Amino acid sequence: MKSLAAFVKSVPTGGPTLSAPNPDHLEYRAVFISDIHLGTRNSQATALLDFLKHVECRDLYLVGDIVDFWKVRRGPHWPQSHNDVLQKLLRKSRKGTRVIFIPGNHDDGLRDYAGMNFGGVELRRDAVHEGANGKRYLILHGDEFDVVVRYARWLAFLGDRSYEAALALNVPLNFLRRMFGLGHWSLSAFLKQKVKSAVNYIGEFEDALAEEARRRDAQGLICGHIHYANERIIGGIHYLNCGDWVESCTAIGERFDGRFEIIRWKERLATRGAEASQRHHLIEAA
Repeated sequence: MKSLAAFVKSVPTGGPTLSAPNPDHLEYRAVFISDIHLGTRNSQATALLDFLKHVECRDLYLVGDIVDFWKVRRGPHWPQSHNDVLQKLLRKSRKGTRVIFIPGNHDDGLRDYAGMNFGGVELRRDAVHEGANGKRYLILHGDEFDVVVRYARWLAFLGDRSYEAALALNVPLNFLRRMFGLGHWSLSAFLKQKVKSAVNYIGEFEDALAEEARRRDAQGLICGHIHYANERIIGGIHYLNCGDWVESCTAIGERFDGRFEIIRWKERLATRGAEASQRHHLIEAA
């Protein structure tokens, strides 16, 4: 077996080769991303760069909280990967992808520039996406329908700091879990999904946005803000939430036949890592 492995390694690699299709290369009619929170330690910029490398689309919607100016004012965490994300987005625009940026509450200062274009990126307060299925989808961040952000901004800041604390606790908790052979677990995601008040808040938020889509004569709605990727029908309105790139690493993709889906990139990265580890063990065994 070892001699066979040595022979395979000695075969020249020049000349034409046939490569298997890359399962991670995806093409969509439109992609929707929100809540990247560049400028914070918890932003999964490296995972997003991998996503942007493997995913192509005609229209790319940035649905708010791309840069976290709340954190930037307090002192940003800005490694090279955060610059790389912005450069990659601008490069996509230059290469023909239509990039529409709809600011959220963490980058709300940019709302003053709605209607302008910067480096080929269109800044909009909100937008309407015409789906391949013939439906109109209202696109907005969603903070306008969050009563805490709208009427008690100080409480929103307090909630933001509490969320950061829960994210920080994820690190030591998962270190201990790995010591006992357990998988990754998110305290912040658990609290968001299990605490009754949080569940009620998410439901009320989704209902309010569905009603706004109906008021604007849209058949669907795509938003972000609450860091909870979801797809469901609410009173005949097709509701989709992009999720975030702080924990879940999710986006919404529209296929060319009009189907929408939640893209869960963290799961793809985990699968790719497991496959690479398996290949490594096979090579060592040979």
